[in-house]
Amino acid sequence: MLVSVNFGSFIIYGIPLFYVIIGSTLFGLILSYLVHLVNSISTSFTLRGKNNQIKKEKEEVLELTKRIHQLELENEKQKNGDVLTPTDSNAL
Repeated sequence: MLVSVNFGSFIIYGIPLFYVIIGSTLFGLILSYLVHLVNSISTSFTLRGKNNQIKKEKEEVLELTKRIHQLELENEKQKNGDVLTPTDSNAL
């Protein structure tokens, strides 16, 4: 069956209905893919920022753990009057 398609002020006559259906389906699929692509890129940038923040926080936790270990060693030295030498190989 032949139909006419209106694009605003443009009118196209004699297009088979099958082409109109396939064309509108393809247009919808392409449009939804583009929306998905934009959403995916946005999510990727957000995750990259969060990963960088997590790396910084892990480094801070590591530094604080080292500092706690140092303070524990200093505390033991003060309790025992500097007689003990640290035997911990991980001590700084």
